Amino acid sequence: MDKSLLLRGTIIFLCVVSNAIKETFSAVDLFDEGKSDKEILDNLLKRTRYDKRLLPPVDGTLTVNMSVLLMSLASPDESSLKYEVEFLLQQQWQDPRLNYGNQSKYEYLNGIHHHDDVWLPDTYFIMHGDFKTPLIPVHFALKVFRNGTIVYYTRRHLILSCQGSISVFPFDDPLCSFAMESISYEKSAIEYVWKNDEATLRKSPSLKTLNAYLIKNQTITCKLESWRGNYSCLKVELMFTRDRVFYFTTVFIPGIILVTSSFITFWLEWNAVPARVMIGVTTMLNFFTTSNGFRSTLPVVSNLTAMNVWDGVCMFFIYASLLEFVCVNYVGRKRPLHNVVYRPGENPVIQRLPVVLSQIGIFMSTPLGNNNNNKKRDENGSDITCTNCTTGCTPNACKHQHEINNVGILGPTTADLRKKEPPHPIRVAKTIDVIARFVFPVAYALFLLFFFFHYKGFS
Repeated sequence: MDKSLLLRGTIIFLCVVSNAIKETFSAVDLFDEGKSDKEILDNLLKRTRYDKRLLPPVDGTLTVNMSVLLMSLASPDESSLKYEVEFLLQQQWQDPRLNYGNQSKYEYLNGIHHHDDVWLPDTYFIMHGDFKTPLIPVHFALKVFRNGTIVYYTRRHLILSCQGSISVFPFDDPLCSFAMESISYEKSAIEYVWKNDEATLRKSPSLKTLNAYLIKNQTITCKLESWRGNYSCLKVELMFTRDRVFYFTTVFIPGIILVTSSFITFWLEWNAVPARVMIGVTTMLNFFTTSNGFRSTLPVVSNLTAMNVWDGVCMFFIYASLLEFVCVNYVGRKRPLHNVVYRPGENPVIQRLPVVLSQIGIFMSTPLGNNNNNKKRDENGSDITCTNCTTGCTPNACKHQHEINNVGILGPTTADLRKKEPPHPIRVAKTIDVIARFVFPVAYALFLLFFFFHYKGFS
């Protein structure tokens, strides 16, 4: 009985050894130079030896190396703060179950047709917008190397929801970000790391020459743990800039031209009603049209924004120039007091100039320190030279010489004759126009300096 049991055990042992030897030799036959990558993968991925539902059998935590190649950037959508980004995501990890012999002529196996049979990281994207295109077979690649290293490429097209500051639009730089983590494996099972510890994204050669909006990018580890728990997470941050030349050529420069055009009315006659009304109303309507057409593409927010300030102040200057014309026309049409006559072309400054020059000449012709009694001052402070006085001069005796100097030679001035007359309404209207010619442009220039320097400082 013991011999029969021993014989039976020997037979079973020989059968097991023979089967093992047979499988070994068959494996060698499968991995020789004549086999294709499909045949090799069919053998590696047999259900009897490979289960895609299980993590690769590695010691400790499975490390997945991540890399992003930025391929293209689409034009931004200002109304919704969205940017379209196309990139190639590379994931690399080690799976010892997929080692194959060196007898194969292939450096790696193309596993695109075995995509559904290989274990893949369940990576998903968080903090992003939408996927523009679904993942189809032509948008991924799978490579299996001899040592069991697997490289998985996926081409994704994301519409990123960015974080911009509408309050300083268009001087802000929107920050777009998206993160990647495992949906089912915690950090103790899978850990994502950036390949070669790269701090910035790799960019395609075409993107380097056409990169008009991306000014900064970085690849970092998520600062906070996942909201779902202790999950490994990697983050990509893209900082974009806005095409400020576009806004200057379509918003700011046309606005400056319209506002300064409304200032032309200050150089027209106070009673040029058709011309001044046409300029004021036309500039106002044009500014409303350009402003509303541009603001219709922006998101509606409840707080005060830079564009609200720009529109409000520019409209204030245009409307104020129109109100200035109304005031000037109203003042100019008022009835003058005491029947004052308006003389066109009068200029009190120029009319007063000969008297001032005469007084300066008299003062310069008199030696300094001369304290004789032949010089007196009249009640206005003018020097009176007495030529016909012998013993002393009195104001009455020298009055005739003062009149000759001021009246006989130079003639009476407008300021002397109408020194106590009220100003004519037309003169007041023209004075308002003269003041507006200086005040409005200077005030608007100060606003432009404040606006661009203040809001540019927030960018």
